[in-house]
Amino acid sequence: MATSDTAHSPYLVLARKYRPLSFSGLIGQDAMVQTLSNAFKSGRIHHAFILTGVRGVGKTTTARILARAFNYEDEEGRRPTLDLSEEGVHCRAIIEGRHVDVVEMDAASNTGIGDIREIIDSVKYGPVSAPYKVYIIDEVHMLSTAAFNGLLKTLEEPPPYVKFIFATTEIRKVPVTILSRCMRFDLRRVTPEVMTAHLIDLLEREAIPYEPEALAMIVRAGEGSVRDNQSLLDQAISHGDGRVTAETVKAMLGLADRAMTIDLFETLMQGDIATALGQLGGLYDAGADPQTILSDLATLTHLVTRIKLVPSAAEDASLTPDERTRGADLAGRLSMRALTRAWQILFKGYEEVSRAGNAMQAAEMVLIRLTHALDLPSPDEIIAKFANQPAPSGQSGPSMRPGGGGGGAQALRIETRTAEPLPTPAPSPAPLAGPQSYQELIALAGAKRDLIVKHALESALRPISLTDGRLEVGLVEGADPGIVQTLSARLKLWTGRSWLVTVSNKPEAAAPTIREMRAAREAASTAEAHEDPLVQAILSTFPGARLVNVNVRDDALPAQMPSAPELEEDDE
Repeated sequence: MATSDTAHSPYLVLARKYRPLSFSGLIGQDAMVQTLSNAFKSGRIHHAFILTGVRGVGKTTTARILARAFNYEDEEGRRPTLDLSEEGVHCRAIIEGRHVDVVEMDAASNTGIGDIREIIDSVKYGPVSAPYKVYIIDEVHMLSTAAFNGLLKTLEEPPPYVKFIFATTEIRKVPVTILSRCMRFDLRRVTPEVMTAHLIDLLEREAIPYEPEALAMIVRAGEGSVRDNQSLLDQAISHGDGRVTAETVKAMLGLADRAMTIDLFETLMQGDIATALGQLGGLYDAGADPQTILSDLATLTHLVTRIKLVPSAAEDASLTPDERTRGADLAGRLSMRALTRAWQILFKGYEEVSRAGNAMQAAEMVLIRLTHALDLPSPDEIIAKFANQPAPSGQSGPSMRPGGGGGGAQALRIETRTAEPLPTPAPSPAPLAGPQSYQELIALAGAKRDLIVKHALESALRPISLTDGRLEVGLVEGADPGIVQTLSARLKLWTGRSWLVTVSNKPEAAAPTIREMRAAREAASTAEAHEDPLVQAILSTFPGARLVNVNVRDDALPAQMPSAPELEEDDE
């Protein structure tokens, strides 16, 4: 039987077979290609480049294409160009990694100063045959500190015939001294739409039938990495015996059936735990990992939440038909409260299952917790029950939050709310005007970010009187008297006029400071809260609970802060 020559040739994986040889074949990196195109057209070609991005997005491929572009030469002569449609004199050798003037080094296995010193020494000599000597260093972040330091001088002032191209997945580990000398390109994850079109193109070239749902699963698992998607597609072709089907991809990736996951999610949201546990067992018997099931449920929760907020999210190319239609239906029926609560429980449950000795038991307990949590009332509903009134439709009324406490006692933190509009803030002082009240004086110090003066005004000084250009205060015992001179100088600087700041010995000098007034107000608020019938009902319902803090929101306070005796104006 006759056999073709290709039957005897070694199989070349898709990632190598269809590796781009020019920028026209590089997918998903249009912004970088446009920037390089502009640089080449204007002749402003940098001597050093650094390419960063997640694995498999094309960093090394881009570096090799750049090496071709620098060293392009044909019958018309030598010239840097991004138009690589026609193979040049040096292109084939560069593509095959055997050109003497294009040196590739893997920094993961060549990390020391000795390896870099070889490059530094060779930089002194010009290229053998190509226009430029190109050094490609992959995983450059793996170089040692000494290696980076050794490279720095050469990178700063390289010979005109040398180009450096660095690639890394950990850009933050590259010293800023290196980054500042390179043109940086961030290679993005390829979007699901572009990736799907790319995989379809490969399958059509290979004449391999496929199911769209199978491609959606591969694209999702590939997470925007071209190489990962190509490798998964290769694997799926082998699993499916020359076909790419949803069934084989599910088995290959260990995924639960998407439709069954949505069924389970719907059952959980209905609170039917008995049916939900049966569906969980069915997924487990079909080979799905309990932790993967929770991950899929969390992913679906996120998807439904996104569709609820951004309906166009249902058009994502990586979604299956079931996820599009049923996801949109769930988004319309479920509340944000139910979705956010489900996300929190599933997220925490995922970690619990990973640590559990019996993953299936842990997963069942997570789902039981989820269905029971759906019936829990909201804080407003709890308060309404205590107050024996209908649940409010808006945000008015008090709310409870857990507070700190010890000895096993339950602590409550009470926050008062108000539905009234916020007071209009006082206008900022004019450049050459002065503050008209002590409160405005404190606000001015805060606006000027002078924390020392602001602290002194609130804690070290007792306000007595304030008139145009004059301020009289009392001094707290132990306070630094020098603050008076500092305050006078600051006021002159801020208002453009001289201020007289004096310390008084009048009886009014014993008035409370602003901080003392705040403390008194907080004490009064706490006492008032203890007298509130709703708070008393809560404390009696939860034995051992205690009131630890009362927060009065700013919008519940009067526009002017209560003070000690009104500041008197001088009669002079």
